[in-house]
Amino acid sequence: MENNPKTYYRYRAFSSNTLDALCRDTLYFSNPGAFNDPLDCKPTLECDSSNEDLRTLLALLIQRRVEGEVLNNLEQARMKGEFANHYAMTHSQSEALRGLQDIAYHATNPDYEGKVSDAESWLLVIEIERELQKHYERGVCCFSKSYSNPLLWSHYGDQHQGLCIGYGIERNPIPQLNKVVYGGNRSINTSAIIKAFVDKNEQAQVELDRDVLLRKAKGWKYEDEWRLIGKQGNQDSPLLLKEVTFGMRCSRSIVHAVVNALEGRSNNINYFEMYTVRGSFTLKRRPLDICELSAFLPRTAMSGIEMFGEVSNDNN
Repeated sequence: MENNPKTYYRYRAFSSNTLDALCRDTLYFSNPGAFNDPLDCKPTLECDSSNEDLRTLLALLIQRRVEGEVLNNLEQARMKGEFANHYAMTHSQSEALRGLQDIAYHATNPDYEGKVSDAESWLLVIEIERELQKHYERGVCCFSKSYSNPLLWSHYGDQHQGLCIGYGIERNPIPQLNKVVYGGNRSINTSAIIKAFVDKNEQAQVELDRDVLLRKAKGWKYEDEWRLIGKQGNQDSPLLLKEVTFGMRCSRSIVHAVVNALEGRSNNINYFEMYTVRGSFTLKRRPLDICELSAFLPRTAMSGIEMFGEVSNDNN
C-alpha cells in the first residue's frame, strides 16, 4: 500500500443519483458489460491443454456456479444445513456431467471438419470462456489518481459541468484498491486457468484476476485507473469521502446544493473549484470560498419596486 495514492478520484456528472450517493455515502459497482469499452473484462482463451484437462476445468466451473446458485435459492426459501448442501452438490455434479455429455455429442456433428477430438477441444474452450465470464460477474467501481485530467473531466465529469469526488483509505479495515494494467493482450491460456482453479495455485489466481478484471488496452492509460471489486449495485462505501472538486463549468447552484447537502457529516470535507492557467492547457484547483457562495445563494427574485420601494414623482 506504500506506493498507492493517498486519494482516489471519481468523476461524476451531477444528478439525483450523484447527490443521493454523496448523502448516503454509497458507491455504485457497475456490471463490466455496461462499460464504454466492450473489451473490458472480456478475455479470450487460447487452448494449450489436453481435452482431459479441459473437461476437468469445465466440470469444476459448472459445479461451482450451479452449486452457488442452488444454495442461494435454497437460502431464500429458508432451507439450510446438510440437506441443502448435499442437494446443491449433487445437482451441480449432474449439471456438469450433462454439459460434458452435450459437448461430446455435438463434437460428432459431421458438419465439423477435422477430427472429433479437435471439435470437442474447440467446444470445450468456448464453454469454459462463457463459464469464466459468469464466474467473474462482479461489480467494478472505477477511480483515477488525478483530479486535474481534462479528458476525464470531459468524458466522465459532464464536460467540466460535474464534480470530482476524492476518497481516502483511512478506514478500518483498509480497503483494497487494484491498479489497472494497460497493454498486453486479451488472451489467457487455458493452462493458466487450470493452475488457478484446479491446482488452486494462489499466485496463478492473483494473475488470473488481474488479466480478467484489471487489464485494459494501452490507449486507456491516460485514465490512470484504480478499481474496487465487489457486489454489483449500490454498496456502502468502504472508502472515506474527504473532498469534492467542482468543474470549472459547474453551476453555482449545484455547488451550493452539494455543500449544504453534506453539511453536518461526521468528518470534515474539503471543497475545491477548478480553474485554468492563463496561456496554457493546465487545470488547477483552489479552495472553494463557502462564505462568498453563501452570500449570494439562495436568493429570492424581487422586482425593482419590491427591492427599492415605490418610485416617487417630484412633480406631484
